[in-house]
Amino acid sequence: ITANMVIKVFVATSSGSTAIKKKQQEVVGFLEANKIDFQQMDIAGDEDNRKWMRENVPGEKKPQNGIPLPPQIFNEERYCG
Repeated sequence: ITANMVIKVFVATSSGSTAIKKKQQEVVGFLEANKIDFQQMDIAGDEDNRKWMRENVPGEKKPQNGIPLPPQIFNEERYCG
C-alpha cells in the first residue's frame, strides 16, 4: 500500500444487526491494530456512499439477493473484500 492510496471501509453506523456490527468492529480493529490508515464511509446516513458501495462490489462477490452488506473494503476504487 502506497502513501497516496486510501483504504475505504463501508460501514453502517446504525445497523440493527449484531452480526454486521461485529464484522465491522473486527475489520476496523484489524486496520487500527496494524496502523493502516483508512476512511470509514457510512452507508446508513449517506445515500451516495450506499449507492457507490453497491455499484462497485463485483457481481460475483454479491450475495444471492444482489445487495452487498457492510463491511465492504476498497483500496481507492479497487474492491478488496
